[in-house]
Amino acid sequence: RLQVVESGGGSVQAGESLRLSCAVSGLSYSHYCMGWYRQVPGKEREGVATIDSEDHASYLDSVSGRFTISQDHAMKTLYLEMSRLKPEDTAMYYCAADEFTICHPAEAVLEFETRGQGTQVTVSS
Repeated sequence: RLQVVESGGGSVQAGESLRLSCAVSGLSYSHYCMGWYRQVPGKEREGVATIDSEDHASYLDSVSGRFTISQDHAMKTLYLEMSRLKPEDTAMYYCAADEFTICHPAEAVLEFETRGQGTQVTVSS
């Protein structure tokens, strides 16, 4: 059974960096998708970034150039490196994964079946 567990959230000042991690277990097939989405209370979920089993990545326009999604294939870990953070990046960030599905564009992550519990990122000005 596919499972994901996030870690690495926290509180930072605007302009600083933060890295989120997601441990993925239970992958059974060579083709899979992983990604991150975020949600602010009272607002809709927003797909932030996705990556597929061949390391092709997609990003939300507002984070492109500031965020980098990557994976460690051997350690089965997904990362989201966030730099030049802005107050509007404040949200709960969720890791998600799925197999044999569409991986791109970034909003595809909202359809991934397996999701984590989330980790809070707070950026103050």
